[in-house]
Amino acid sequence: MKTLEFHRDEAKDRVTVACADREVSVYSHCGYCRHCAGVRVGKRTIPAPQRQALTGVRQGANPDDNLLNAAVMFNTLVRDGSAIECEDDAGEGFCSMYRY
Repeated sequence: MKTLEFHRDEAKDRVTVACADREVSVYSHCGYCRHCAGVRVGKRTIPAPQRQALTGVRQGANPDDNLLNAAVMFNTLVRDGSAIECEDDAGEGFCSMYRY
């Protein structure tokens, strides 16, 4: 597992990380990537809420509300956090967690 430090651009209200030789948005890529293990907030790593919500969807829970709430929670964690914990040790880059 690797730690990808945030690069914040306050003027554009953007947070990016270096992923597979390019800069990607944390909000639109990491939050929906199957390699995202969580967000580093202080000394703790908080598990990715989308991953937990997706598990609930597979078990028959209400998918729309759970996924929306997970996305909002992820954005809050990014606001307070400093890095992404990434399981992409092979360097594949973004891989959607919603593919079958």
